[in-house]
Amino acid sequence: MDTVDSYRRFAEREARGQSPTYERLALAVAADAGLLALLDRLPVPRRQPNLLFGAARFLGGPVDDPDRFRAWATANWSGLAATMSARRTQTNEAARCAVLLPLLARLPQPLALLEVGASAGLCLHPDRYRYAYGAHRVGPADSPVELSCAVDGPAPLPDQVPEVVWRAGLDLNPLDVTGPDDLAWLTALVWPEHQDRRDRLRAAALVARESPAPVHRGDLLTDLPALAATAPRDATLVVFHSAVLAYLPAEGRRAFAELVRGLPGHWISNEGAGVFPEFAEGLSVPDGPARFLLALDGRPVAWTGPHGQSLHWLANWA
Repeated sequence: MDTVDSYRRFAEREARGQSPTYERLALAVAADAGLLALLDRLPVPRRQPNLLFGAARFLGGPVDDPDRFRAWATANWSGLAATMSARRTQTNEAARCAVLLPLLARLPQPLALLEVGASAGLCLHPDRYRYAYGAHRVGPADSPVELSCAVDGPAPLPDQVPEVVWRAGLDLNPLDVTGPDDLAWLTALVWPEHQDRRDRLRAAALVARESPAPVHRGDLLTDLPALAATAPRDATLVVFHSAVLAYLPAEGRRAFAELVRGLPGHWISNEGAGVFPEFAEGLSVPDGPARFLLALDGRPVAWTGPHGQSLHWLANWA
């Protein structure tokens, strides 16, 4: 897919209905030969729309008007390209814990959580958030973070949060929410219209600061086994990831699946259906916005909203 198609696809399939601002910007970039030529100087992984728009907002660029954005981006390309080269799209959406929780609560307790592609580690605190699945509420009442998730299907909603005795993350570029710079970057990655997600990010950062989970710098293919080996043996190891493996080539995803299946414990995947297409074979995708496929040890469990906003449990899973 070339850069033009990438931005058009982003506008039509991801931003439409979710962010009118980014839909307009992506279509404007796709029609701007000069800006496309600048983007094509960057490596392919650095050309993605979320990275461009997040970097522009991080630097204070205008995103409310496509013409102003194009002019600003062209005039400030040197700084913009430097930020895009130094940063990654590491959106850390704590609300994804809402779709993970039913699985985590059903596994043998206590748990040792290991997240790959952990960013700042905000998804490593599922036991410290409060959840609202319609009228069903669970989690500490005094948590500053409440995660709302619409549910349909026979989801096994838990009556209590899991017991977590160990937690750690692995990331190529760990972020630190105790510092203003990394928190500002995470904030810039939240789409303009999503004020509730920005509020949630700041609240989850407060939780993480009180008792940080270590996020180690490393590669998920080479450094995962050593980190997993440090988890306590009297706890159930759970290796999980969400919106991470799409950034690996197909052979990297296959290698990761083989690696994680060789570890003790369980593997939870929450990714776009194309990441592991074999998981989605024979499944019909619900109508509506784009969905992720939640799987436990390679077995599909539910369709989920990309930001943890919905959970469509599969009827044949028990």
